[in-house]
Amino acid sequence: MQETTISNIKSSYWLQHYKSKLRTPEEAVKIVKSGDKIVMHGNCAFPMTLINALVARKDELENVQILHALSVGELPYLKPGMEKHFRHISFFMGADARKAVNEGRADFVPIYLYEYPLLFVKGYIKPNVAFVHLSPPDEHGFCSFGVEVGIIKSAAENSEVIIAQINPQMPRALGDSFIHINKLTYIVEVDEPIAELPQIKEDTTPEMLQVYEKIGQNVAELIEDGSTLQMGIGAIPDSVSRFLDTKKDLGIHSEMFSDGIIELVNKGIITNRRKKLHVGKTIAGFVLGSRKLYDYIDNNPSIEFHPQEYVNDPFVIAQNYKMVAINSALEVDITGQVCADSIGSRLYSGFGGQVDFIRGAARSEGGKPIIALPSTTKDFKISRIVSTLKTGAGVVTNRADVHYVVTEHGVAYLHGKSIRERVNQMINIAHPDFRDELRHYAKKNNYL
Repeated sequence: MQETTISNIKSSYWLQHYKSKLRTPEEAVKIVKSGDKIVMHGNCAFPMTLINALVARKDELENVQILHALSVGELPYLKPGMEKHFRHISFFMGADARKAVNEGRADFVPIYLYEYPLLFVKGYIKPNVAFVHLSPPDEHGFCSFGVEVGIIKSAAENSEVIIAQINPQMPRALGDSFIHINKLTYIVEVDEPIAELPQIKEDTTPEMLQVYEKIGQNVAELIEDGSTLQMGIGAIPDSVSRFLDTKKDLGIHSEMFSDGIIELVNKGIITNRRKKLHVGKTIAGFVLGSRKLYDYIDNNPSIEFHPQEYVNDPFVIAQNYKMVAINSALEVDITGQVCADSIGSRLYSGFGGQVDFIRGAARSEGGKPIIALPSTTKDFKISRIVSTLKTGAGVVTNRADVHYVVTEHGVAYLHGKSIRERVNQMINIAHPDFRDELRHYAKKNNYL
């Protein structure tokens, strides 16, 4: 049995109880049987020691369903040949899950992010086991879910069995982010690095850097002092961040955030002072970032993590002042339909929180729902402002929900506009090389 990671706590009423739950990884995962449903701590918090112990038992198991959202890093149960032992059910696809889903080795559930945990809360899905990755307990016996609170907390609390991988390298995130050791079935102690997903450096050609810089500038011009932002990860939010130096008293209410928030706080740009909900606090469900970010959120009283069914509830989001939701897309048609989860019929990612925040921002006092994307693919050969979405493409955000669409060529405001007005505005923000083609289609179909 591994030595406890809480030896610094000299005495506590729950310490003996904690020790009684300690198991080796191999002992802990023996509770899993064929046909079980396992809900898995996801994003950067995958409990890899437990996962590897489970996969080592593959020949003893059949049809074990494993449910989670985004996966960061390689997961052994997603490899070809594992599907008769483990069937992954994805609520948002990363690279490994995307491949498995499109090859028919895994399944995808299209669902709004705020509704995903409610599947467990309301009993539509009843997991047999939860695998979680926690910080060590505090003096009262409470462990934090760390870098991913929003999706896993409610799912785990509605599981029959909870197996916890407890790791001193997991930050102690504050907010509605704790579980007491009394609720844990088994505890496995580890000391291993948390997976990292540093700020993405994508499309780094000089030409694409200029594109993202202009998109960032166009979006930033829409952000007023005192706004509350949804800030994600990737080239567009990174670019927006670089143009916020003149803004004052911004706040954060976001499904997640990354390393970029640290500099904005240090510069005094993000203060959360003018928020109407959780004044003075940055609110999120999870983080994707580097060790620097994990150290920043550790025991930080200015940051609160909450379950995603709260953070992403459009009616909660709408209570923020001047809520600015910044989301991206794979393509947008000239009437304003947004495809963000598939490339044609090939499933690519998921709904995530896009619609949650678009609708929440639309109801916010002074709110601005924004879809931002480059006007073309990275090689400039294919327009992402299109006459019609690809055959089989899914509409994540429908044309009635879309307000602002931003590219490097400008801003189209579509809310309350006719099809004719929408088409004109969308063509104006398309790449010049494709405007004649789009205009020809629009005239042929009597849009113009």
